Amino acid sequence: MINMKKIGFALSVLMVAVMIQSCAQQNESDQVCIKDNCVNVEIVRNEEDRRWGLMERDSLEADAGMLFIFDQSGIYPFWMKDTLIPLDIIWMDYARNVVYIAEDVPPCEEDPCLSYNPDKEALYVLEVNAGYAAEKGLQLGDTAQFQLRTMENKK
Repeated sequence: MINMKKIGFALSVLMVAVMIQSCAQQNESDQVCIKDNCVNVEIVRNEEDRRWGLMERDSLEADAGMLFIFDQSGIYPFWMKDTLIPLDIIWMDYARNVVYIAEDVPPCEEDPCLSYNPDKEALYVLEVNAGYAAEKGLQLGDTAQFQLRTMENKK
């Protein structure tokens, strides 16, 4: 004879497991959040990938970006060589505070390309679609939260 209590319990456990798995899948992407606005990011940690960045991409999802992580704080200029879409570039220090924003940076159409230089040291740089910083009201001093699968979320 089938015990209905055991079936009910088993179904409850199964439903909870499905809900947990569903929640976990919703946050499988690495994310950077500033002012409760999050973007899914590709992580760039090595020099070769830094040089390539978002070159030759003809679009970027509205909620997507690229996070450059450097080994140490420094002044890191960026340029738009062979980048096809305009971007906002956001520099953050070791504490993940926004220290510089270059808004609506256009693609480079002829050499030499302009270089965008922050006036403060940074450890992280976030590239997102042009207009993102203004649309979200980002300002110097805002603090980013990282939700990264590939590194600890330390401050």
